[in-house]
Amino acid sequence: MKIGILTSGGDAPGINATIRGVGKTAIKNYGMEVIGILNGFSGLLEKDTVELTDASLSNILNLGGTILGTAREKNFRKMISSPDAKDQMQIKQCYQELGLECLVCIGGNGTQKTAYMLSELGLNVIGIPKTIDNDVYGTDITFGFDTAVNIATEAIDRLHSTASSHRRVMVIEMMGHHAGWITLYAGMASGADIIILPELGYNMDVVIDKIKHRSEEGKAYSIVAVAEGIEIKNSNERAAIYFANEIAKRSGFETRETVLGYVQRGGSPSPFDRTLGTLFGGHAAYLIHEGLFGRMVARVDGKITDIPLKEVAGKLKLVTPDTPLVVQGKSMGISFGI
Repeated sequence: MKIGILTSGGDAPGINATIRGVGKTAIKNYGMEVIGILNGFSGLLEKDTVELTDASLSNILNLGGTILGTAREKNFRKMISSPDAKDQMQIKQCYQELGLECLVCIGGNGTQKTAYMLSELGLNVIGIPKTIDNDVYGTDITFGFDTAVNIATEAIDRLHSTASSHRRVMVIEMMGHHAGWITLYAGMASGADIIILPELGYNMDVVIDKIKHRSEEGKAYSIVAVAEGIEIKNSNERAAIYFANEIAKRSGFETRETVLGYVQRGGSPSPFDRTLGTLFGGHAAYLIHEGLFGRMVARVDGKITDIPLKEVAGKLKLVTPDTPLVVQGKSMGISFGI
């Protein structure tokens, strides 16, 4: 049996561990032939591949990024959604010419939606959820999230000391276009005083009142954790810059901003993400062996399992007001700006 593996969308720590988990299990446990498809779905169209062997999959467990390369596949999605049957036939033809009996798609929400559309074309597909944003529907957690939270938490820990020394308000911006999971977890883990999430919105008056109240209580500085995807009306500024300027203007406190950016996506994956990716990859190989296609590997209630891609496509997993960490934060006096 010959299978292909590709990675699509943004990179995340743990991709290589997952490729290794799929490949080594498929080769050593099930006797499959494995190829890597380079640069996402475009590599499928161009039939740009590399053979993956037991030897080539060694020594990649701790590597960041992806050995296969990745891309955001807008053109491919247009083709697969096209009313012109020729576009869809071209995709199927490339799959068949590569001799594939299954395609493993490692990626976030967009990738899982594309994987579902491929399965609707009649191709054998397995999805594996990957994103630091942790917003893939149907799984408790995605690999890459734990590493990103660790990096963000360490950064905020370091900013506590300089904020305290200079009696400043520090605004730290973290990744998360639609979902605030990184900001929520890193903010709580690092003792942020105010946490602003895209899902919950904010009231600047509430933010300012919280900072002033802390000052009146003799607390010399404040840490404000902000997700990059927060909606800002009438401004094109980054979230951190906007909040820092507004806080300084309306409170009079010296304020500084820090944007963590892509540092959250780089570097070696945490031990948790390495093991999660390994388990995800192994389960994907099992599903292929059993002929259970059109499914996404998931972690549900602490167990590795799988769900239909149909249930995942087009959905997001978002923070809600009743998310336990939000509820706990509020009970401790942490402000969510609302």
